[in-house]
This record gives sequence, C-alpha cells and structure tokens, in this order.
Amino acid sequence: MVYFDLFRRSFPLIPKSEVVVEPLQLSEPDSDIETLKQHPKNTNGALNLHKNIIKSENEQKFENLLSNLLKFGVLIASAVVLFGGIIYLVHHGSEPAKYQVFRGEPSQFRSLNGVVKALLAGSDRAIIQLGLLLLVATPILRIVISFFTFLKMRNWKFVIITLLVLTSLIYSLVGRA
Repeated sequence: MVYFDLFRRSFPLIPKSEVVVEPLQLSEPDSDIETLKQHPKNTNGALNLHKNIIKSENEQKFENLLSNLLKFGVLIASAVVLFGGIIYLVHHGSEPAKYQVFRGEPSQFRSLNGVVKALLAGSDRAIIQLGLLLLVATPILRIVISFFTFLKMRNWKFVIITLLVLTSLIYSLVGRA
C-alpha cells in the first residue's frame, strides 16, 4: 500500500477509479460454466467444470507404468546395494580403513561383463555394483518405454525429443573415446 501511495503522489494526474462488483443473481446463468458445458471434448482429454484436464485411460495407464517403474526400480536397486553392503561388512567390516592411498575401482567392476563375471564368482562388491547398475538402468528403461509408447501413440514431437534424450544417454555411457 505504501508503494501505491508513493506512486499516486508521483503521478497526481492519473484519476482514481472505483470498481463496483455486483453479486450474481441466482436466476442468471454463469457464462463461464455455460461455455465449458458447450466446449467440445478434445482428443487429449476432456475439460471438466473446474478447468482441469481429465486424462484418458491410456495416459493414466502410461503414467502409472512409469511411476511404478521408477518407484520399484529404485527400491529394488537400493535393496540390492543394501544386501551387498551388509555382506561386504560381514566379510570385511573388521579390516582397518586405509585412507593414505587412493585406490580406484578395480578394472573388473568397470564394465558390465566384469560385474557379471565377479557376481558369478561370488564377489560381495559385485552385488553392490549390480545394485548401482540397476539404479542407473531404471531411468534409461523409463526413457525406452516412453519412446515406444510415444511411437505407438504417433506423437512425433515427443518421439523426437525422447529419441534425442535416449541418444545422448547412450552416448554418455558407451561413447567414450
């Protein structure tokens, strides 16, 4: 309110105006509601009286699929990492930590083949790596499912966008020189 008074004092030539609002009579139809009732339903969803978009059954199934994929993918990956961490601590928990020298990840854990071979050999660290791979694979799988869903729906704009995202993800994972 202070800013408005300061503005009013700075520009005294602007006349004051008043707005009078009269209540809607019960017998008068509300033009907005009548317009919405007469509005044709579009193919992407219908409009209800509160101007919310109601999604079609296919769109709701698609959203539920992606939501469940992300939810359960993260939960499963977390459970695998936790299980591998517990096994690792049972076997190596009493060993003293050596922070004087940094040792990177062993070469066997730097590729998918190496992780699978170490997992089959019974390595507890391979279980942790498998959980991390599942965690990385979850959003990639979401993008792949989205791509094929948009392709099936013939929504070309989202097909191209999803393909670009998928291409950049794949390049960032395997395109190192």
